[in-house]
Amino acid sequence: MRPLADVRIVSLEQYGAGPFGSMHLAELGAEVIKIEDPSTGGDVGRYVPPYAEGRDSLFFESFNKNKSSVTLDIRTPAGREVFHDLVRTADAVYSNLRGDVPAKLGIRYADLAQVNPKIVCCSLTGFGMTGPRSAEPGYDYVLQGLAGWMSLTGEPGGAPQKTGLSLVDYSGGFVAAIALLAGIHAARRDGVGTDCDLSLYDTAVSLLTYPGTWHLTEGFQPVRTQHSAHPSLVPFQVFEAADGWLVVAAAKEKFWRRLTVVLGRPELADDPRFATFAERDRNRDVLVPLLADILRGRTVAEWLAPMYAAAIPCAPINDVAAALSDPHAVERELVAHTAHRRFGTVSSLRSPVRVGPPGADTAPLRAAPEMGEHTGSVLRGLGYDDDRIAGLRAAGAFGEGE
Repeated sequence: MRPLADVRIVSLEQYGAGPFGSMHLAELGAEVIKIEDPSTGGDVGRYVPPYAEGRDSLFFESFNKNKSSVTLDIRTPAGREVFHDLVRTADAVYSNLRGDVPAKLGIRYADLAQVNPKIVCCSLTGFGMTGPRSAEPGYDYVLQGLAGWMSLTGEPGGAPQKTGLSLVDYSGGFVAAIALLAGIHAARRDGVGTDCDLSLYDTAVSLLTYPGTWHLTEGFQPVRTQHSAHPSLVPFQVFEAADGWLVVAAAKEKFWRRLTVVLGRPELADDPRFATFAERDRNRDVLVPLLADILRGRTVAEWLAPMYAAAIPCAPINDVAAALSDPHAVERELVAHTAHRRFGTVSSLRSPVRVGPPGADTAPLRAAPEMGEHTGSVLRGLGYDDDRIAGLRAAGAFGEGE
């Protein structure tokens, strides 16, 4: 039995952040029932190009494996009736909508406590359900700018840059998943559910971490650094070799001393200008060009071999193809293959969340669902018969024409 096999989540989710969080729970065995609004065509992620056909896309597949899909318009009385029956059987209602929408849809704890007093209502929104920005739409790109990330990313003097991936969205999904599990744990212990008010904004600001602490406490002003250098540890950055780029990270003094040997310059370890973290930081304008000149003299492979042998933190700058074919990624079974009705075999990424001893078998994955694929089976699981389902359909519970 999977760790979350006894957890049922009713999810009103869309696009990336929310579906990313619940997908990890689904892979751990939770039943995630994805409510898709027929009036909007369901989750907008179904239509994201370039690899999209009809209501299927590889974008959608990346965030919705192992879930069920139910087509339901909860704004209609009939749809609301079905939704409440689902809530009665669920541990949590999970959503990622604009901050003012949970109240409008009636999916907060105050709205659902009479239906199920133990329900956990987990809302991941752009800016939270309180505050002056609560009604604003929040997207990863917007949040990276607003939370200061883009002022720290990119080369000095260049334009502000976002990260290559939507890390606010994905971090927000993880935060929401943690909160949801904590809420369920408390509800099972205490017999009372709650709201979980999460936001991408809170997530992004909190991830400023130590530069934020330095600024708030000592007035530190973060700036962009050349070649993605660490703000205080030297060397800890990207360097150019004869045929490409590599990361070298002397995050401890012992790594610095080992690096000087690999570089053929052991005397640098005892040079008073470079002998400690603080001195190397003060003299980075001298040290970094010196190291850059040395490292340009050999290929990436020629540098990595002795660095790995010396246990110095380092890596090539892989492209996506190289990253996904790395022997370690293969050994860790990070790539999964699922049969898909439209795309044949889809290769995608597994969750990094693992429960069990190293090397334990991972459960097989199911392809992301077709829109409404599980409406009938889920409703019959609630005890609905064909006549009741037909009546609900006629009342518009599943959308016009459904």
